[in-house]
Amino acid sequence: MGDYSMLSNGDRVLVGVSGGIDSLVLVWLLQGWRKKAPISYTIQGVHVDMEPEGERPGSVARQVAACLKGLGIPCQILPVAWKPSEELLESGNTKDVCFKCSRSRRTQLFGYADHHGYGKLALGHHRDDIIETFFINMMHAGNLSTMVPRQDLFSGRLAIIRPLAYLEKKEVERIGANVGLQAIRSFCPLSEKTRRIDIHLMLEQIYDQLPNAKKHIFAALSNVRPEYLLRSTRRDSHADAS
Repeated sequence: MGDYSMLSNGDRVLVGVSGGIDSLVLVWLLQGWRKKAPISYTIQGVHVDMEPEGERPGSVARQVAACLKGLGIPCQILPVAWKPSEELLESGNTKDVCFKCSRSRRTQLFGYADHHGYGKLALGHHRDDIIETFFINMMHAGNLSTMVPRQDLFSGRLAIIRPLAYLEKKEVERIGANVGLQAIRSFCPLSEKTRRIDIHLMLEQIYDQLPNAKKHIFAALSNVRPEYLLRSTRRDSHADAS
């Protein structure tokens, strides 16, 4: 949080809470830090309800709201704006499903933050997420990029912050267990059969064979040497077209 100046005095922080252990630990962390930080900020959770029951929030949404209430944090539930059709799911085009689903949820979060005057949107991505995103973008999109611990958007009106960015997944899980948090099952229309899962499994094999690989990959993301990378050429566009 210090390296990326994530929080400032007077911030209104919206926390995206899916119900997974990452987002629950994030809420717990921000609430705990708020009590001893040298600055003052407010927190509200927001959950995109993927399975609403008519006009009533779904089971997962109700569990998330109850968990946040136990931590002393209000939670706003937003009925999901977009869900994939049966035809799209049956098509096997997981790229379209994941892209449209994540874009829709992100749009909802951005819209809510803007409408209600939140300057920070906190998300529970950790070190493993950042590395996996780098490999997804490299292998499937042909570019070198990833999520960053802080990303300023809309001419500075909103900043996405990722306070767990330096922690590994197993560390987040250990914190959750130590403070008595339990993950709440979240709905995924693909049952987690996604490119991210494929990349995760590939990286686990690499880590098994090269124990220090994760540390070195993460360090490399902030140690870029552009002079030793290829420049974009017409050959690249021809290769993409073929």
